[in-house]
Amino acid sequence: MQVDVLTLDAGKAGTVDLKDDIFGLEPRRDILHRYVVWQLAKRQAGTHKAKERGEIAGTTKKFVRQKGSGGARHGNRKAPQFVGGGKAHGPRVRSHAHSLPKKVRRLALRHALSAKQFASELIVVDNASMDDPKTKSLVEKFGKLGVKNALIIDQTVDSGFAKAARNIPEVDVLPVVGANVYDILRREKLILTKAALAGLEARLAGVKEAS
Repeated sequence: MQVDVLTLDAGKAGTVDLKDDIFGLEPRRDILHRYVVWQLAKRQAGTHKAKERGEIAGTTKKFVRQKGSGGARHGNRKAPQFVGGGKAHGPRVRSHAHSLPKKVRRLALRHALSAKQFASELIVVDNASMDDPKTKSLVEKFGKLGVKNALIIDQTVDSGFAKAARNIPEVDVLPVVGANVYDILRREKLILTKAALAGLEARLAGVKEAS
């Protein structure tokens, strides 16, 4: 399929062909969901920890006699029901990461790109660079493109463009190597440069649709 290539000033700069096996798939929510769950689980720190009764400092002396007190039969005060006692089945330090086949990860990226194209939320620009890297100038350019919330992907991120974009709320800039499903889906618009298109096609070469 062919789409228009725009400049940052919303001028037309030709057309480009999008591969149907990358941008023309019918988006599958199950694959996108699997990827997002995997990505968010992998980045969890897993450092939450609560002390259980075996880790509490204190005496293990039985504090009340077994019978005759008129109350419950207790051992020591490190039990979970007492103030200062250990936590029953509390959180432990662990990794939340789980495996996801590389083939599924690459396929999910294709479906994320197709989802943006399917929703008419994909914009292709000739380049993402600025001679005068000022945030105000970039905001004006985004206004011409009708963009307020977007992810911009380039083959290699221009330092001036990145500096101009970093102070704009809800705008992210990534290189092709860092392109991922979660960041693509969390922004309203996806802006790709022509160089990024070539890089994504090379990165996703050889991935076939799952049955």
